[in-house]
Amino acid sequence: MSAVELTPAEAAGCALRAGLPLAGERHADVAATANHIHAVISTLRDLDFGETLPAAQAAQAAQAAHPVRAAHVVEREVADASL
Repeated sequence: MSAVELTPAEAAGCALRAGLPLAGERHADVAATANHIHAVISTLRDLDFGETLPAAQAAQAAQAAHPVRAAHVVEREVADASL
């Protein structure tokens, strides 16, 4: 995780400012969850995607290579995105 982690008191203060007061027993859990999310996002930011195609271009390439199978995948992704 990062060198500076959110403390339970800071998590409670942030939640309160956002209009979401937390019960005292939830402060530590919320802080731990926020710190974990921060660690995951930090890891994702460090990834080198290099020459990875954007999703739209990858879908077009899949459609050109395998029209029937790719159409099903694209339809499923659109349905998932609308949830």
